[in-house]
Amino acid sequence: MYKHTFVSVFGALLLLFSVTAFSEAGLSTVNPTKACPALLDHHITTLHTKQKTHLCEHYANKVLLVVNTASQCGFTPQLEGLEELYKTHKDQGFVVLGFPSNDFLQDRGDDKQIATFCRINYGVSFPMFSKSAVRGFDANPFYKSLAERQGQAPWWNFYKYLIDRDGNVVDLYNSQVTPQDPALIKAIESLL
Repeated sequence: MYKHTFVSVFGALLLLFSVTAFSEAGLSTVNPTKACPALLDHHITTLHTKQKTHLCEHYANKVLLVVNTASQCGFTPQLEGLEELYKTHKDQGFVVLGFPSNDFLQDRGDDKQIATFCRINYGVSFPMFSKSAVRGFDANPFYKSLAERQGQAPWWNFYKYLIDRDGNVVDLYNSQVTPQDPALIKAIESLL
């Protein structure tokens, strides 16, 4: 009996030590006392590593601009502006999240081709995820949640969902709103 009690107490102390060390090292961005916002409680495959990542683990408590991208669209040059916006505000807790999609038949490449295209042509360093549907029955679960909360799925490439630090969708911007649009920048800065 004492042996089992000792193991249970030792295990609990080890877990507590691990969580404390992880938090003090800055390896976790999620506040352990704050629940994961439902919108971010999804595991999505990343574009470059092909590993599933939990959105809460990396992006909770940050201001997010979520964009469905495409490599062969008239709006594709917005990737450069999105990268500039990301670099300007990332130290303040802002992240652009790119979701390549072929829903509008303008990104037929595979993940490797998309990653190479975005990096070489536009210097994209903001997080991007594996190509997936962003609307309709096949939409990835995160985009289904976005559409439910905002009441609208993307009508075209480069729709932009602005999400606050608590995981709430604040606004939706259509394709014609560029990353340099003063109203978009003002909205982002008001949340930082």
